[in-house]
Amino acid sequence: MDFLLSQTFPIPVHAMVAMAAIIIGGLQLYLKKGTSLHKFMGRIWVILMLIVSFTSFFIHKLNLWGKYSPIHLLSIWVIICVVLGVYFARTGNIKRHKIFMIWTYWLALILTGFFTFYPGRVMNIMFFG
Repeated sequence: MDFLLSQTFPIPVHAMVAMAAIIIGGLQLYLKKGTSLHKFMGRIWVILMLIVSFTSFFIHKLNLWGKYSPIHLLSIWVIICVVLGVYFARTGNIKRHKIFMIWTYWLALILTGFFTFYPGRVMNIMFFG
């Protein structure tokens, strides 16, 4: 954890918020839907996902297009999907809400989270030395 905290801003915030989003998102998938707890945790998860997405624009480790890389396109996609997911929940289209939120969780947090363990990346060094 010390290695993560020693990184330049916003990497520690980005990583810790992403880990919190993984935990809360996992609970969301497991717990009963439509309850006040689900709605409360969903609001927290959305805020966490937006923080993860926005902080990514200040991380420039893979510079393929100037300061940016394909991961920044993912951040734009996540912002759009989370906003649409909230919109669908508020308009009563729960089927689409569910699709957007589940796919965002699995693609933006779990799948891309595995790429953070690529050799030389912060999470790889933190967990494997």
